[in-house]
Amino acid sequence: MDYQILTLDLDGTLTNSKKEITKPTLDALIEIQEDGKKVVLASGRPTQGVLPLAKQLQLEKYGSYILSFNGGRITDCRTGNIIYNKTLPDDCKAPLYEIVSRYKDRGIDIIAYAQDTLISGICPNQYTKLESRINHTPIVTSEDFLSDVTGPQNKFLVTGDPEVIEEIGEVVNRHFRTYLYAYCSDPFFLEIMPPGIDKAHSLLKLLTSIGLSADQMICCGDGYNDVSMIEYAGLGVAMENAQSIVKDTADFITKSNDDEGILHVINTFMR
Repeated sequence: MDYQILTLDLDGTLTNSKKEITKPTLDALIEIQEDGKKVVLASGRPTQGVLPLAKQLQLEKYGSYILSFNGGRITDCRTGNIIYNKTLPDDCKAPLYEIVSRYKDRGIDIIAYAQDTLISGICPNQYTKLESRINHTPIVTSEDFLSDVTGPQNKFLVTGDPEVIEEIGEVVNRHFRTYLYAYCSDPFFLEIMPPGIDKAHSLLKLLTSIGLSADQMICCGDGYNDVSMIEYAGLGVAMENAQSIVKDTADFITKSNDDEGILHVINTFMR
């Protein structure tokens, strides 16, 4: 198969344990773009949190793409145009905040994403600060979260100790049922997403818009939120360091993110 598009999760996949893209992998990704192939960075991060890696890979120069918010938004890096954008219902914000606020004495926080900041709705905990570091985005603590968070939101993130996060997730899903989608991307991160949104759903939108098929796409990942796109791709790839469910889903298991796993995929299937 002549694969034309390579979709990559970031943490644990594209980047190594130091959160870096190695030079051999960087050079290979630029080379395949020079040959006309496209790269998609697919992440749960907000768009601004993906931009530093996108710039490193020169996605703007080669007309590649960012899939952010776990598929809630797709951006054409060359034009800056948003190809697809799915947001949460406006009326979920107040009841969601009320539920999360019940747990404020147990160290829970809720985050919204502004253009250049993270808005902390209760009090930044260690996991909110981790999200800030991952995305290179400062935290602003809100005194009035419901008033300060304006405009459509692609997602909210609830942060806290895993046992409390698990409890909140159950309460949120019981309350909202199919009105929104709550799941853990990490034990300490509860993602609040529009219903029906995942990486595969959004990749279908992207492929349709650029005239490619899933058979022409390779998707690489290591975590639960990568399973849908790995199932959907013509070639689904799990990292050696991936969760078991990801490996069980994949067509191919590459080397780990600390052993040039993405370079191995490129050398095997795209060169």
